[in-house]
Amino acid sequence: MATTTLRELQFPFLDLKAQYASIRDEVNAAVSKVLESQHFIMGPEVKAFEEEVKPQTGCKHVFGCASGSDALLLALMALGVGPGDEVIAPPFTFIATIGAIERLHARTVFVDIDPEAFNIAPQQLTKAISAKTKAIIPVHLFGLSADLDPILQTAAKHNIAVIEDAAQAIGARYKGKPVGSMGAIGCFSFFPSKNLGGAGDGGLLSTNNPALADKLNVLRQHGSRTKYKYEIVGINSRLDAIQAAILRVKLRYLDSWNDARRRNADRYRQLFAEFKLNDWVKAPVEPQGYRSAYNQFTIRAKNRDALRAHLQNEGIPTEIYYPHSLHTEPAFAHLGYKQGDFPESEKACAEALALPIFPELRESQLRAVVQSVADFYKQSRK
Repeated sequence: MATTTLRELQFPFLDLKAQYASIRDEVNAAVSKVLESQHFIMGPEVKAFEEEVKPQTGCKHVFGCASGSDALLLALMALGVGPGDEVIAPPFTFIATIGAIERLHARTVFVDIDPEAFNIAPQQLTKAISAKTKAIIPVHLFGLSADLDPILQTAAKHNIAVIEDAAQAIGARYKGKPVGSMGAIGCFSFFPSKNLGGAGDGGLLSTNNPALADKLNVLRQHGSRTKYKYEIVGINSRLDAIQAAILRVKLRYLDSWNDARRRNADRYRQLFAEFKLNDWVKAPVEPQGYRSAYNQFTIRAKNRDALRAHLQNEGIPTEIYYPHSLHTEPAFAHLGYKQGDFPESEKACAEALALPIFPELRESQLRAVVQSVADFYKQSRK
C-alpha cells in the first residue's frame, strides 16, 4: 500500500469524536437535564449510575469518586494504610498506582511483572512480603486481569488485603468473574480515554465488604455521613452529577464497545499471521479463562523505537505505555531501587507499543496499520 493511501486513511489513536457523534443526542439531553436541575454534587444522577454500574463490577456496594487516582487513595485509607506500612505493587504501571501509596507515607515494595501478560508476577510475591505488608495492588493492565487466584491465595495466607487496580479494565473478566469483585476493594477510572470514559475525571470504588463500604462512603465525603459531623479525616472526592449523567448514557454501550475492541484485537492477530509478522511482533496474550477489555492493544516489537518512528512518518498513531519503569523514576529514588532490579518491567518499557484499538476502527484502517508494520520489517531485512 502506498504512503499516499496510508495518509488518506489517517486517523487518531483514539477517536472520541466518532464515539460522541454516535450518542450525541443522548449525551446532550443527559447533560441538559442536570443543568436544568442545578444539582451538581452527588444526588439522583450519581445514585442511579452507581446502581446501574454494579453488574460491571460484580459488587453489592459501589461509590463514585473524583478520579481513579482518588479511588486508589481512598481504598488504601479505608484499609488503614499509613506510615510504616508496606504495599506491594508492580513497577510497570501508571504513576497513580504508586502515587497513592506514597501520599500516605507508606512504602512501596515493587514486584516484577510476568513477561507474557505485563501484570504482576504472582510467584514473586512471597519473597516481597514482610511483617509490615498491609496490602497488595495487582494492576489489570491494558484491560487484562492479573492472575488473581494465586495472588488472593498468597494474600489470604498472610492476612493481607488485595486492592484491584482496575482503572483500565472495566468489563474485563477473570474466570467468569468481573474484575474489581475479587479483592477487598476494586478501583476504576473514568478518564476520557478509558473504555467507559467521562468528559473529565471520574472514578469508582467497588466492594462486597459492608464495613469497608461504609468507610469508603464516609471517607469520600470529608469523613462525614451527617452534615457538620466528622467521624474520621476523609477527603473531598465525589463524582460530579454531570459526569454521572454522561457515564449513564455510555454505560448502555459499554458491552458492545468492548466487543468491538475484542473483534479488532482478533483481527490484528489474523493480520499479523497474514503478513507473517509473528517473528517480529508479539500480540498481547489472553489466557484461557480471561476476557480482556482491551483498553490498549499493546504489542512487543523488535526495534520498537524505529518502528514507531516509521509508523509516525506513515501517519499511523501509536503510544508507548510506559517508557520508564517506575522504580527508575526520580520521584521514587528514596525507595533505593536501581536499573536492573526489575528486568521484565524494564524490558517491557523498551519493547511495548500500543496500536489503535478503539471500537470505531474500520477494516481498512486495521489493515493499514499492519501493512505499515510489515513494510518496516521488510525494509529492515534488506
